[in-house]
Amino acid sequence: MNTRISIAVCALMALAACSSQPPAPNWPAEAQGSSERATEAWLSGDSRIEAAEFNRARAEVARTGQVALVARLELLRCATRVASLVVQPCIGFDALAQDAAPAELAYARYLAGTAQAADAALLPEVHRSLVGNAAPEAALASIKDPLSQLVAAGVLFRSGRATPGVITLAVNTASARGWRRPLLAWLQVQQQRATAAGDAAAASALQRRIDLVLPPR
Repeated sequence: MNTRISIAVCALMALAACSSQPPAPNWPAEAQGSSERATEAWLSGDSRIEAAEFNRARAEVARTGQVALVARLELLRCATRVASLVVQPCIGFDALAQDAAPAELAYARYLAGTAQAADAALLPEVHRSLVGNAAPEAALASIKDPLSQLVAAGVLFRSGRATPGVITLAVNTASARGWRRPLLAWLQVQQQRATAAGDAAAASALQRRIDLVLPPR
């Protein structure tokens, strides 16, 4: 998986390049690899592998004693939930919030759908234009990183601003990446809206697609 939310993985790797004299510590690479595998496992629908890889990544970062890095890793995990429309508190980050930096607190508010205009400048650049945007489809479409785009779509959904265009874009992005968990979540949103609109044919077509995506029992 080549692309990630920049607030987490980039920060993990930065400390490994501080000096060319001593051997580089191996924890940044170990943490990055595990966090990437955890993210991919979650999006693919494998909760067991996700939990194991995340715990491994967190242990690597936690042994540095740097709250900011652990907080960012927790936020990355919470962002994958938002991308998949899993509505739950960001418990791992909340336990660290009292020692978190303003940028991390702003991103946590963004994920919860409660970011204010003052938070925008503290967010990763790709997400800034989404805060308070009354017509967010163009801004969402301009996000090139698939996971960041799905996270942004999830934030719009949580804040009641997910238009049909936003939902379609999220479905197409998850489909193109083969990310089963968010794809199922967004297809179900499409189906619910089709049902509410009385479009039985569309709802049935979406159910057939959902059945196709569901893992074999």
